[in-house]
Amino acid sequence: MKNILYFIKKIYQFTGNILIFNIIFLFIISLFEGMGMFLLIPLISSLDIVEFSGSNEPLLNWFKNLFSFIHEDYRLGFILFVFLLIMIGQGYFQRSQMVLGIKIQQAFLRHLKESLYKHIWESNWAFFIKKRKSELIHVMTAEINRVSTGVSTFFQLISTFIFTLVQFSISFWLSWQLTSAVLILGFILLFSSRVFIKQSSSLGKETIELHQEILSGVMDQLNGIKEVKSNRIENDCLDWFQTTNEKVENNIVKMAKVNATSQLLYKILLAFLVSVFLYVSINMYQSNLAELILIMIIFSRLWPRFSGIQSKLEQLASVSPSFRVLINIQNECERHKELTFMEENNQQNPIEINEELSCKQVSFRYEKGSKYAVKDVSITIPVHSMTAIVGPSGAGKSTLIDILMGLNNPESGEVLIDGVPLSTDEKVILRDKISYVPQEPFLFSGSIRENLVMMRKGATDEELWNALHFSAADTFVKDLPEGLDTMLGDRGIRLSGGERQRIVLARAILRSPSILILDEATSSLDTENERKIKNSLDQLRGKMTVIVIAHRLSTIENADQVVVLEDGQVTQKGRYNQLAKKEKGTFQRLIASQVN
Repeated sequence: MKNILYFIKKIYQFTGNILIFNIIFLFIISLFEGMGMFLLIPLISSLDIVEFSGSNEPLLNWFKNLFSFIHEDYRLGFILFVFLLIMIGQGYFQRSQMVLGIKIQQAFLRHLKESLYKHIWESNWAFFIKKRKSELIHVMTAEINRVSTGVSTFFQLISTFIFTLVQFSISFWLSWQLTSAVLILGFILLFSSRVFIKQSSSLGKETIELHQEILSGVMDQLNGIKEVKSNRIENDCLDWFQTTNEKVENNIVKMAKVNATSQLLYKILLAFLVSVFLYVSINMYQSNLAELILIMIIFSRLWPRFSGIQSKLEQLASVSPSFRVLINIQNECERHKELTFMEENNQQNPIEINEELSCKQVSFRYEKGSKYAVKDVSITIPVHSMTAIVGPSGAGKSTLIDILMGLNNPESGEVLIDGVPLSTDEKVILRDKISYVPQEPFLFSGSIRENLVMMRKGATDEELWNALHFSAADTFVKDLPEGLDTMLGDRGIRLSGGERQRIVLARAILRSPSILILDEATSSLDTENERKIKNSLDQLRGKMTVIVIAHRLSTIENADQVVVLEDGQVTQKGRYNQLAKKEKGTFQRLIASQVN
């Protein structure tokens, strides 16, 4: 309940007095419904169905004579007319309340989605390393919608509670003895139903785990669709999907059984209590027909309210784990928050690099107690130069780049610009000056044009073609049926790996960065296109700071400096030819492995 109250507080902060108006509408609707119940007494009396004159209840007699000033010939019509007005009023307020409730629910749902999405994008790189994409997608879609459903259920619970409160007040006025008896029995049943609420909460937690399992599994299989098809393991994927869906089916059936069992219990007890009350009223208290009708009215109006409250509590219990999941993910995002200045950040002056970007005795590991990915690394990268970072797999090359870009904060050591250490916020601002081309190129599912202009809005066609020419992509783009407007499909699936890599490189160049970082960005290119891009990079010397993580050493022959990493440490630094001549050095071994 604590998690639910947390979100109710958030709703009030978001809606303000609109939430109060919604509750007032609910109260008015309840009053109208109660007034309609009162009209049954003069209506029955005017039809001479029941004789109220012998009743000991003064309130019954008062309602019987409520319309006595109306002539008998017109009394029935007048009562029905009043009843009609009350129902119209109730319907009007009910419609207004329903529309207002939907507006509150949908506006708050949108607010939750936007707030969570903002929290996610404000998180640092360490957060994304730990979290699976499927988990974040599941929270952004399924769980946040379940939270919205839970909020709606809570409003329905408040509505049922207000209706019950008003109806009890009216019923207590009519007969406090019968109403008190119903009230006591109702609370006993609500207390005894805790077992159903606990089961619903447990099943709700299981629902979250199963849906996360399905989403993550489906994403993994679809991302690896080529491996699945080429290795003919489709049946394994289908078997897993069928097994997991069977678990989901069983989970839903269990939840339905819990709810159905609780409702069955309520109906059995209702029938039992009505029978007992009628028996006692007729045989022990010699109740007249008017009082028996009163008993039936009280039971028929009040008992379903308890059933409704019980049902809503079970529904809230089933979605309460989703509230916890959403709160936990928001708290985790807050702990990993990267942007501490938000909108005002855009007003700060950009960082200028006049001499060098460097790191001093930087060490980093992904988890405490694990091996250092980089340790005591100190390098200096002069502006407008080309620096190559090489080394065997697992040497820490990409980790070092992530530290220079401010994606990972070092455990010890500093990142500096012109000798001045950068703060966490300044590292974020520095990325405005950087274009990064990863080893695994990523393209969005739009057109080539859309993928390019996202880096530079308003770019002209001439600027787009110049960027494509730089990355040796202009020729194949011109040969495409729709040129720049060719749709690429999911993750650029319509292009080859090398073509995707060249489009991503063109996108990076179009941004006109101060620092261009290439993380083995030529690994998927053939020899001819690799040569073209190498020539293009040579043309950037003196104009742009270029940092290259190189697998193919032939692409860095003209680098101003080569930094060799091994086991997370710098083992060699110097120019290409200088390092190549050092016998038994790591760099010479790398060259020899490629020649052989």
